[in-house]
Amino acid sequence: MSDFQRPLNPDPNKVFFAVEHSGWTFADVNRYVALTCETILSHAALEPEDRVAILMRRPVPFALTMLALMRMRVVSVPLNTRLTAGELAWQVKNADCRLVIWESETQALTSAIDARVFELPTITVHDRRTRFDDWGTMRFNDDFAIIHTSGTTGKPKAATLTAGNIWHSALGAALMLATQPNERWLCVLPLYHVGGLSIILRSLIHHTAIEFGPTAPFNVQETNRVLSANPITLVSLVPTMLQRLLDAKTRTWNPQLRLILLGGEAPSTELLTRCQAENLPVATCYGLTETASQVATALPDLVYQKPGTVGKAKMTAQLRIIDEQGSDAAPKVPGEVLVRGGSVMRGYYNDPAATAQALRDDWLHTGDIGYLDEDGDLFILQRREDLIVSGGENIYPAEVERVLRSHPLVAEAVVFGRPDAQWGQRVVALVQSVGGASISHDSIGRFLRERLAGYKIPRKIVFVDSVPLTASGKIQRREARRIFDDAISRRT
Repeated sequence: MSDFQRPLNPDPNKVFFAVEHSGWTFADVNRYVALTCETILSHAALEPEDRVAILMRRPVPFALTMLALMRMRVVSVPLNTRLTAGELAWQVKNADCRLVIWESETQALTSAIDARVFELPTITVHDRRTRFDDWGTMRFNDDFAIIHTSGTTGKPKAATLTAGNIWHSALGAALMLATQPNERWLCVLPLYHVGGLSIILRSLIHHTAIEFGPTAPFNVQETNRVLSANPITLVSLVPTMLQRLLDAKTRTWNPQLRLILLGGEAPSTELLTRCQAENLPVATCYGLTETASQVATALPDLVYQKPGTVGKAKMTAQLRIIDEQGSDAAPKVPGEVLVRGGSVMRGYYNDPAATAQALRDDWLHTGDIGYLDEDGDLFILQRREDLIVSGGENIYPAEVERVLRSHPLVAEAVVFGRPDAQWGQRVVALVQSVGGASISHDSIGRFLRERLAGYKIPRKIVFVDSVPLTASGKIQRREARRIFDDAISRRT
């Protein structure tokens, strides 16, 4: 793959960034990207393979910055704007970022960052030629982005995606979704997640249009208006978003909407039943940051024929299910999901042990549990052991437990997810205090808010005399859930 290159030669007159019934053409975007390259380099002397973090909420400046870094062969490190200043500082250091590019809305989040920071100014358009005026080529062996994704140890891991990973992901998605020249993809997913980021890159590669919606925070009313009034053909959502849109919808969505791509977590049976009753074209997806987004997709007919499936692997990927002995599992027998193909990451940056654990014998070991049926359609049973998915955000209990245990009055803590009608799951905790000391919910809440993003903080905490442990000292998570549920039922 190291010798492969693909030119980027979009039609300059086609719309790339759609805005209502007009928009920015590829020529317009190309000019802004070239000028963004100049602007960034006027502030910092960057070289190919340098790493630069993007800390932005507004989608258009984010997209221009990311495309500019790609053109300079600099590695993008998108940062989650919902994290705390301390969490962001750790990620910037972990990825060895030379520069952090921010905007006025995110300035406060740079307070703890020990790296050079730069506010991207408003770009002034001019006609003077630059050395970045051409779209150029995608060199498959170039590192494109480093995206942090939570690890089961609670320490975030930095998945390194190459330009080749992006290209193969886009090609597989186009074949699976039968991408058309007139596509208009509504992007309301955060661009710091691979699900949102991939929309920009697929649209660039296939010369189709993107319409950016408000992504931080998600705006239900505005998204419903756009889906009704504008010629959107594709939209990517997580189940929580779709549920909220349907609850607030007052007008029929435009008839050109041909696919609602649903990922991040499994939709509930009730949500799928409602979508089928309203004849909505829902396509369920399975993907990971480590695979540059989608691995498998079930199109609407299959979604309603086989509730719960995420379909077959795209043509640029392969799937296996293995048992505990490492052998291929029989149909309908659960096991670990393995993925192979051109979209699988290079590895975890600065973490050879985690890379060796995940990438073995040319397969990505996802840690997810699922099975293939007799037709080869994939069903995901568990999004990794102990993983909590709340509102489309992945939360690993180990990270929250580590912060809880750092509280001076907390001896032990167990964190897990419980079902929630609005968010899919909510974060809850069982906490054992030091020597039976009294801890108020308010004080522990303040402690956590200083150290964790808001969506990671437990919504309910049950204090206990002791956390259940096995004979070897490991936490009995199933028993912890039972104790928590019993305590909550007694309260109500």
